Amino acid sequence: MPSGSNNGRSGKNTGAKSSKAIKAAKKSGTARGLPKQRQVPWPLIGGAVAVLALIAMIAVNIVPKYQDQQELAAWTPSESNRDPSLAIDGVVTIDYPAGQHVTETQRVAYDQSPPFGGPHDSIWATCTGTVYEQAVRTENMVHSLEHGAVWIAYNPDLVDDAARDTLAAKVDGRTYMMMSPYPGLDTPISLQSWGHQLKVDNADDKRIDHFIESLRLNQYTYPEVGASCSTIPASFDPANPPPFDPSAPGAGAVPMDGGTVDGSEQFPADMQAPAGS
Repeated sequence: MPSGSNNGRSGKNTGAKSSKAIKAAKKSGTARGLPKQRQVPWPLIGGAVAVLALIAMIAVNIVPKYQDQQELAAWTPSESNRDPSLAIDGVVTIDYPAGQHVTETQRVAYDQSPPFGGPHDSIWATCTGTVYEQAVRTENMVHSLEHGAVWIAYNPDLVDDAARDTLAAKVDGRTYMMMSPYPGLDTPISLQSWGHQLKVDNADDKRIDHFIESLRLNQYTYPEVGASCSTIPASFDPANPPPFDPSAPGAGAVPMDGGTVDGSEQFPADMQAPAGS
C-alpha cells in the first residue's frame, strides 16, 4: 500500500482527535469557568419588600403627625408666653369686662360680628365639642367663650360640605369647642374666644389650629377658669337651641358698655355672674 495512503488516514485520525479534544476542552472550560445557576430566593425578597413598604407607610403616617405636634407646641400657652395667639397674623383682641348677664328675652348691641365678648345670656351654650346644625342665639354662644371655649362660626353660603367637614373634625367631641353656622358672616370662617377673633377664608388655613391651641382653655385669657361647658338641663337644649336672630338688635338692646337702657340700671347686683357661671 502506498505510504501516502497511510499518511492520509493518519491525518484524518489526528484531525478527528484534535476536534474531539477541542470540544472536550471547551466543555471542561465552560464547566470550570461558570458557576452553577442559583435559584432566586423570591420569598425572601418579597418579605424584604413588604417590610420596607410597612416602614414607609409608618413613616408617611407618623412623621407628619409628629411634625404637626412639634409645630403646635409653639402655640401652647405658658407662664412665659401667656397668649401665643398674639403672634398669629390677623388676630383681633378687645378687652371686655366679664359677668354681665341679660335675660333670655333681651338682645345685646354687639360691637363685632360674630361677637367675642361683652354682655351675654345667663345661660351658656353647650360647648362640649358640639357641632350645631343650625345657627344659635348669639347671647348664649358668647357666654361659652367666657368659660374658655373656642367657637368656630361659618357662613353657610360660603363654606362647602368638604370645608365644613374639615372644621367639624376639629370640634366634634372635643370639650370646650363648639361650631355653628352664622348667616351673613363677612368671611367664610370666623373663630372666637373671649376677647379674641380670627377670620379666615379657607378651612385648611393652619392659623385655625394655632388659634385653637393658643386659646382653648387658656387660663390667662378668659375670665371664668374652671367653669363648665356642659348642658344645663331644662335651660339649654343643644338639640334644639334658641335660634339666631339676624335682625338688628333695635333701640332697646343692651349696650356694650354695660350702661343703662331707658334710664334703668342694666346689670343690677342680682344679675352679676356668680363665680364659675
